[in-house]
Amino acid sequence: MTNYKNNRILIVDDEASQRDLLHLVLTEEGYAVETASSGEEAVQKVEDGFYHLVIMDMKMGGMGGLEALKRIKDISSAVQVLIVTAYASVDTAVDAMRSGALNYLTKPIDLGELRVQVEKTLQFSHLVAENESLKAQVTGAFEASQIIGKSSRILELFDTLRMVAPTEATVLILGESGTGKELVADAVHLNSPRKKGPLVKVNCAALPETLLESELFGHEKGSFTGAVARREGRFKLADGGTLFLDEIAEMSLLLQAKLLRVIQSRSFERVGGTETISSDVRLIVATNRDLEDEVREKRFREDLFYRLNVVPVTLPPLRERREDIPLLADHFLSEIAERNGKLIRGFSPQAMDLLVRNKWKGNVRELENVVERAVIMTRGDVIQPGDLPGHITEEGNAPSSGIIPGRPLSDLEREAILSTLDMTGGNRTESAKLLGISRRTLQYKLKEFKIQ
Repeated sequence: MTNYKNNRILIVDDEASQRDLLHLVLTEEGYAVETASSGEEAVQKVEDGFYHLVIMDMKMGGMGGLEALKRIKDISSAVQVLIVTAYASVDTAVDAMRSGALNYLTKPIDLGELRVQVEKTLQFSHLVAENESLKAQVTGAFEASQIIGKSSRILELFDTLRMVAPTEATVLILGESGTGKELVADAVHLNSPRKKGPLVKVNCAALPETLLESELFGHEKGSFTGAVARREGRFKLADGGTLFLDEIAEMSLLLQAKLLRVIQSRSFERVGGTETISSDVRLIVATNRDLEDEVREKRFREDLFYRLNVVPVTLPPLRERREDIPLLADHFLSEIAERNGKLIRGFSPQAMDLLVRNKWKGNVRELENVVERAVIMTRGDVIQPGDLPGHITEEGNAPSSGIIPGRPLSDLEREAILSTLDMTGGNRTESAKLLGISRRTLQYKLKEFKIQ
């Protein structure tokens, strides 16, 4: 069988003798083994760190194995769990399997069977991870684009793109900086009937108004200082293809009016010219601003907004799709290591755990920069926590704030819930995962603390 030694295993049992026995046997096998004496401690350990396998007794004082299993699966569905029970029955096995256990062992444990089950479970865990990675890469490729992910938010994005790409509809891409809006524009173009035509891109924030108008529509010779010859604009260059206008909210109101006319009539004049030019382009635009707010503040034309807002596509921030972080990190690692001529096998579990827990205010772009820095700085063939920038390790290991001795636990609990909701932008499912509780428990707590 494949050797999965050094994988991290957590043994959970309220009987010290049983914990010690399993710890001894599996440590001798070469696994990195830790123990917990209760379901509550197990849940906390899984929340605090990364484990490939949890071996847990079904019957324990306090939080039982079945409840702890459900809590652990809420925290990380990738963790494999073996349940140990002295009550071998079909009902016990079915309950455990329904809650996410891969298999179960009966007491007294046959140590030979234990070794086999641990090996098989770890083998299965790695096969699942490899299969998920492969499926995500195939799905994420989306006909040659570089969108990578398997989270529900990204799968929803793929579904939307599959429907809209073959059409002629204008696409409005919304999302924070660094979320990959340009990649979505690439995907729409590459999967459209216009894919053999040009894809022309313009960053509206990179040019002042006068130069942006010339860039979009072209200019005649002598139309302004420096215009020494006629120049075709991006609308003409994109004829028969797609024009992507990034940071559309940075465009002035005057230029917005001219853009609206082009969308309506599919024609324009060069700067300083009188000839009307036709152009057949599909328009894709993007912004990191809330255009409805911009309209209310009179910074963006309402009529243009409705023209652009035919098919809005919103990209989630990285903190709302944490399950995609390992896939993205591995993808960047492979590309950057090859580019720099370095042989790096991957990330240590601890390093990957820190990446998954980081807040990623700069989204995917920040993650790529962090991976590039780690590739350059590491001296080994596996990225370790020490290879990551200081702010990543500090955030990943930062203790909870506001803990004052004697302060009521309910206050701390309420503060933790509010902070987590704020971090996830109010996403209750993601918040429940981060807090290590079920969504139903979170709903109950919100009602208890009167949080709207």
